[in-house]
This record gives sequence, C-alpha cells and structure tokens, in this order.
Amino acid sequence: MAYNTRSTTRATTTPTNTGRKAPRAPPKTPKKPVTATGRITKSSPTKKKTPTPATHHKRKPSIGDKLIGAAMKVEGTITGRPGVKAAGTKKMRGTDGKGSHRRTRSSR
Repeated sequence: MAYNTRSTTRATTTPTNTGRKAPRAPPKTPKKPVTATGRITKSSPTKKKTPTPATHHKRKPSIGDKLIGAAMKVEGTITGRPGVKAAGTKKMRGTDGKGSHRRTRSSR
C-alpha cells in the first residue's frame, strides 16, 4: 500500500513569523548627574530606612466606655472644648490608656 501518493499544488511561501523573538535591547543605565562644569558627580549613598514601629496595643472598650465616650464627645462639641471631645473619641476607641498603668509587686 502506498501512502501519501496525492500530490499537492499548494504554493510555497516563506513564513513571516519564524517563531523567534526579537533581540532584546540592552538595559539602560541610569544617567549620572552632570555639574555645570561638565564633570560627573558622585551620587549620595542611599539612606537606611528606619524600621516601622511595633503595633501599639489597645484595649477592647466595653459598651459602657463607648457610651461614656460618646457622651464626652457630645459634651465637648456643645461646650466648644476640643480636648474633651478628643478624650471621648479616645475612650470610645480604647486608646485612652485605661488599664495600662499596672504596678508590679515589689519583693520585701
């Protein structure tokens, strides 16, 4: 039995895409600053980043703290005292410092 006996009369063309990628351009180097006299200046070394601060713990405010804080906010708004209003906000959020001043036992 003969395989592939049919002849094709298809025109042969060269493929436009050969499957190769275009060559990459070399990476661009950053330009160094040039002074007025034309000399290249040395760039300053990068500064070390300061570490981010640790998470500040806050207590969980109770329902009573939220109500008292809301009342303090209203009082501060009505009387025009921004410090009282801010204290009410801190009390509502649990960042007023309550419970953070625990004393340690001293040994005698």
